Amino acid sequence: MRVDDAWYSGDRARLADVYSKHPRPSERRRLWGRRSTEQRVGRRENRLHVPLAGDIARTSADMLFADMPKITVEDKTTQKRLEALLDEGRVQQTLLGAAEQAAALSGVFLRVAWDRTLADRPLLTVMQPDAAMPEFRFGMLRAVNFWQELAGSTGQQVWRHIERHESGRVEHALYRGTADSIGRAVPLVEHPDTAELVATLDADGVSVSTGIRDLTAAYIPNMLPNRLNRSSPMGRSDYAGVHDLFDALDETWSSWMRDIRLARARLIVPDGYLRGEGPGAGASFDDDREVWHTLKMPPNESNGITLNQFEIRVEEHQATAEATVRQAIQTAGYDAQAFGLDAKGQPATATEVDARTARGMVTRKKKAGYARHAIADQLHVMLQLDALLFGQKIKPERPRVEFGDGVAPSEQQTATTLDLLARAGAVSTRTKVKALHPDWDDTTTETEVAAILAETGAGAPDPVGSFPLAA
Repeated sequence: MRVDDAWYSGDRARLADVYSKHPRPSERRRLWGRRSTEQRVGRRENRLHVPLAGDIARTSADMLFADMPKITVEDKTTQKRLEALLDEGRVQQTLLGAAEQAAALSGVFLRVAWDRTLADRPLLTVMQPDAAMPEFRFGMLRAVNFWQELAGSTGQQVWRHIERHESGRVEHALYRGTADSIGRAVPLVEHPDTAELVATLDADGVSVSTGIRDLTAAYIPNMLPNRLNRSSPMGRSDYAGVHDLFDALDETWSSWMRDIRLARARLIVPDGYLRGEGPGAGASFDDDREVWHTLKMPPNESNGITLNQFEIRVEEHQATAEATVRQAIQTAGYDAQAFGLDAKGQPATATEVDARTARGMVTRKKKAGYARHAIADQLHVMLQLDALLFGQKIKPERPRVEFGDGVAPSEQQTATTLDLLARAGAVSTRTKVKALHPDWDDTTTETEVAAILAETGAGAPDPVGSFPLAA
């Protein structure tokens, strides 16, 4: 996770720190693990970093939660309250952030908390996988410890707050230790960040009873199985198997920029063209001077001013970089089109577009399947705590979470499809209106259908009626 986090951050200093201190010598010989003489003497950094890892994580989150999934319950009162919780709690933004971090770090935790001084409702929060110790049984999360280092920690003394979530309770503990040791447990009042928790604890002085059976935390794996440990319920990162390609991409761009630096035009002049600046001040060449007097040199010497400029290998570097990017995003489970790498700008049919985005849509469906259950569980917890702790008159039930298709057809595609169906006599006016406006309710849809029938005259009664059959 530390390596994945360094690539996700896009921070060159963090990459250099991770690889230069890696326990394996082969990793220390990578681009970001090496330290050249130029870097040691304090010159500027010439290695270039391309933040492709961050683009992959962002694209993953956008594909999942750029459009909020449909979340519903049966009871109308509960549905209204659920919509208020989703809106006031900015749940879509929370899920977008969670999905992006899950793509980079192999998974993420959702946690439900509450703080009456902040809001009169439960809060859905995101907890980091590299600051959690989960406990699974039969692949299901049964408990989890979250920890965070508190303000005031130093190299010699580190304060850590441990928050343990179990069925029906949340336990808090404060530890004072060092950078590599958790140390010993101390009372919560010894640190100001945890002292305010004391007033909320139950009689045992260490835990808070939730009053519900469900766990107030859930784990969303990014993708399963974990190829490094096939039996582990922990997910795998989108960067699994892609680190070499990330490194190769940075090598390519660094080499490309080096060609540009070396290809800058330079003049090579003999000593006779230099002007002395006085004793101890060296000499200089005036590149703006237009007239030079005759120099005292043999006539057969050709020591004139020489222009030196190297070639920039643009096509070779560009082709290498593009091929590396394509392979990296394909290994991560996405399509080149999602990253702006189309088919050389050529127009494509709808079938070709579907084929180009097929891999990304399959990846999206897989991730939606992993996320759907955890989201539903924690929203159910929110509804239960909302009724139990905040007195809301609702009937808590587990919501249904439904993800859309992910790709909305254009108006032109929809119109063409409806026109062909209408010509074939295979679609009603109501179905056409519903297809064009899927977000409309039944009343609005029926009003539009009636208006269309009235304008076209299709809804008028037959003025002739039925003719009797001849005897």
